Amino acid sequence: MSNKMWGGRFTERPDAIMEEINVSIDVDRHLYAQDIAASKAHAAMLAAQGIITANDAKNIGKGLDTILSEIAKGSFDFKRALEDIHMNVESRLGELIGPASGRLHTARSRNDQVATDFRLYVRDVIDQTDAALAAFQYALVERALEHAGTVMPGFTHLQTAQPVTFGHHLLAYVEMAGRDRGRFADARKRLNESPLGAAALAGTSFPIDRHATAKALGFDRPMANSLDAVSDRDFVLETLSAAAIASVHLSRFAEEIVIWTSPLVGLVRLSDKFTSGSSIMPQKRNPDAAELVRAKTGRVIGALTALLIVMKGLPLAYQKDMQEDKQGAMEAFSALSLAIRAMTGMVLDLVPDQARMKLAAGEGYATATDLADWLVRTLKMPFRDAHHVTGRIVAEASKAGIALHELSLQAMQAVEPRITRDALAVLSVESSVKSRTSFGGTAPKNVLAQAKAWLKRLEKERKLG
Repeated sequence: MSNKMWGGRFTERPDAIMEEINVSIDVDRHLYAQDIAASKAHAAMLAAQGIITANDAKNIGKGLDTILSEIAKGSFDFKRALEDIHMNVESRLGELIGPASGRLHTARSRNDQVATDFRLYVRDVIDQTDAALAAFQYALVERALEHAGTVMPGFTHLQTAQPVTFGHHLLAYVEMAGRDRGRFADARKRLNESPLGAAALAGTSFPIDRHATAKALGFDRPMANSLDAVSDRDFVLETLSAAAIASVHLSRFAEEIVIWTSPLVGLVRLSDKFTSGSSIMPQKRNPDAAELVRAKTGRVIGALTALLIVMKGLPLAYQKDMQEDKQGAMEAFSALSLAIRAMTGMVLDLVPDQARMKLAAGEGYATATDLADWLVRTLKMPFRDAHHVTGRIVAEASKAGIALHELSLQAMQAVEPRITRDALAVLSVESSVKSRTSFGGTAPKNVLAQAKAWLKRLEKERKLG
């Protein structure tokens, strides 16, 4: 029996294992809206170019709308025997409108069809991701405004370094998310070219108008080389790369939340909304949402790595290997979407322990740099000498088992006689953060200004839609 899709060349059915490895409908069914949109644009163009009749194009359009409605309602019967979304739609179209359905595939191939569908899908994902990241930024900015002056320890090497403000720390992630959005926007610009009309690999002899279909689908232009059009997956790789970097940012923040919520640290608390308990230890409150955000990063990075490996040895043009481009990417984009929404929820939910933060900010002689700066500023001491003097003073405080601001003036003067009582005023954590007024510094007035600037920018974006 001849395969109805392959025509007369094949006379036997494929082996069951061949059917199983070849089928992709379980994954590419998610492209149904994009597939139907591209088919409608293609049919309209064929009619405009006189390649098919206007009546056939009209019937094709109506049939495709019916199929779109059936899939949206859940009444469409996806058939694995038909392999993919393209064949499933075409087969159903034939049932609805008859032989005219066979004219739809004129001047195109599944190669340019799937490349077009997936570009449209990834473009939609980018737009949705950008909106989610904007909401994440908005939540961070709101909390930064609330805590512009809330002092907390800043860390390097996970050791107490210098006091910062909680608002300043949150704004660091606003900046990261801004760069993430920029990467997604760049990827969108580069992917926004249409493969439709490249056909299998060489173009077509029919007088098609690729500029018309590109415009109808919201692309900036058609892709310039037919070989590249059907075989390129840069647009997925680049978007997955942006997704991987964004996931790493979320994971870093998630790790901090895990550390901060530990009773050993106790800088912030999460409510029941974003924590879980233990099946055996009734006292436990586990930051599972943050831990899962941290873990989902592996799924996103893994998808990027997997597709790079798929593509690395493929000659031009289309190869069946590329069928593996969708499942991992779709799962990764879904994981990223969930992670962004979870982190946004946690940002709005977390409650900082301001007293504990302030106390921790002063531990580990965190204001030692402020003393060194005072020596440079007031005594005109070279910074390297000031660093050495301050180190000796810190050693004296450590030997006495007291905080730096608790060390007596006499003890400091024993190390550097020119130190005056004025130096003691710079040793509080409040004074430390207030003094960091350089651009991008942690001074509360800086944090307020930056948060307000971000808020204005985000609200402007919302208004522009």
